[in-house]
Amino acid sequence: MKSLKKTPLLPALLASAIMASGAVSAEEGEGLNYDGEREALMNFPIPPSEQSLQTVIAEPWYKVSDQGIQLEGPAFDEEGNLFFVEVFDGRVFKLSSDMVLTTILEKNDYSAAGLAIHNNGRLFIAGLGDFETGGTVFSISPDGDDMEVIIDESHGYLPDDLVFDDQGGFYFTDFRGNSSEPDGGMLYVSPDFNDITPVLPNLSIGNGVTLNTEQDIVWVSELSAGRLHRVSLASPGEIAPFGTSVPYHFYGTPDSMRTDIDGNVYVAMYGQARVLVFNRNGLPIGQILLPKRDEGHNLRSTSMAFKPGTNELYVFTNDWDGGEGSQIFKTNGFAKGTPLYSHK
Repeated sequence: MKSLKKTPLLPALLASAIMASGAVSAEEGEGLNYDGEREALMNFPIPPSEQSLQTVIAEPWYKVSDQGIQLEGPAFDEEGNLFFVEVFDGRVFKLSSDMVLTTILEKNDYSAAGLAIHNNGRLFIAGLGDFETGGTVFSISPDGDDMEVIIDESHGYLPDDLVFDDQGGFYFTDFRGNSSEPDGGMLYVSPDFNDITPVLPNLSIGNGVTLNTEQDIVWVSELSAGRLHRVSLASPGEIAPFGTSVPYHFYGTPDSMRTDIDGNVYVAMYGQARVLVFNRNGLPIGQILLPKRDEGHNLRSTSMAFKPGTNELYVFTNDWDGGEGSQIFKTNGFAKGTPLYSHK
């Protein structure tokens, strides 16, 4: 039998097949040309494989600032107050249940990037520091006082996001590395905060991290490699035998994540003004788009939070220098959000 590379008719056969599928032959001197639809998809991409997903458009809910500031880490407390952070100035905000916005931690050098609430009410904040030599995880009271450092700069981590488990320990991501230097990872901190255990090392910038309702799966997004990691746990901080997989490779930059009680995973797509939703196996099943994305606005979608006990999902984004400022949008997810340690 002849091999394909020795078959001289193959190029002609392929060309015939492509033409038969509807492709148009260019006249001499002509080439590829943009049309409006394809150009829009190029600038504000939704990959072809994701365009047929069930899609909803979120609604404006609250405008945080007329400036495009990098909002992250939203979490509700038991009274319905919504806490979140601003990365480059390190500020921590509180949006009360009656919609009054206050700053509980003013501008600082911690570069807060993630926030989770302990069941004692304290806010735990992941700070990227100088983005190079080392950041911190620290806790403060709900009014911004009584700061306590949990992980200091000497460890060399760049903590970006964190989530508590039911024992009071927490997983956090390490934001180090780039697409060719997998220096980051995902780690576990014991409930007494004395031990730090590497769980998923060698990531090209670990970013989002979240747990399922049963606490036996931790999901991690890898920013520079564009991968979704599904990690089955044997115990807190311990991977089950053959427990890791990469069920999805993203077209773009995955950011922070949340889960619902059905096991679905919600991933903010930074630079795309949307949230991708995956089922418990890591297969995409839906997407949430933010208003004005087709015009190039609200693209820097970073994170989201479920209002406890509901399927109401609040998505955070900013428009950088595009004029739309920094906003929170609201929609409904497939199911109620996973109950968090702060409410147990």
